[in-house]
Amino acid sequence: MRFIPTKFHAPLDYIVGVALIAAPWIFQFSEHTAATVVPIVLGLGLIAYSLFTDYELGVWKVAPMAVHNVIDVVAGAFLAASPWIFGFADESANVWVPHLAVGLAAVFLGLATKQRGGYRYRKAGTGVVTG
Repeated sequence: MRFIPTKFHAPLDYIVGVALIAAPWIFQFSEHTAATVVPIVLGLGLIAYSLFTDYELGVWKVAPMAVHNVIDVVAGAFLAASPWIFGFADESANVWVPHLAVGLAAVFLGLATKQRGGYRYRKAGTGVVTG
């Protein structure tokens, strides 16, 4: 059952995208190449595909929310598995736990977010839908 509205999901995409890019320095694992490259690339990708999603904070509303959700699930699973794929799961927890936790959260959001944008914003008194 999909119960998370896109108006909640949309701002999280940009917040998490920036957080993923900053994670190697926030969690102090920037000296580990693979552990650093993976969240940066996925963070940039998340911001990019969010800009093209047909939801409240999409700029170019090209990709349906259903496609966005599939990308979230695949990217989240990859992020969660990356410590084992790239061999840094045996490092200290500050290196691999953020990948696993954020990855699993992305999978959950991708599976639980509604498939269509919730609403459009209207300019007061005009009846014009903008978006």
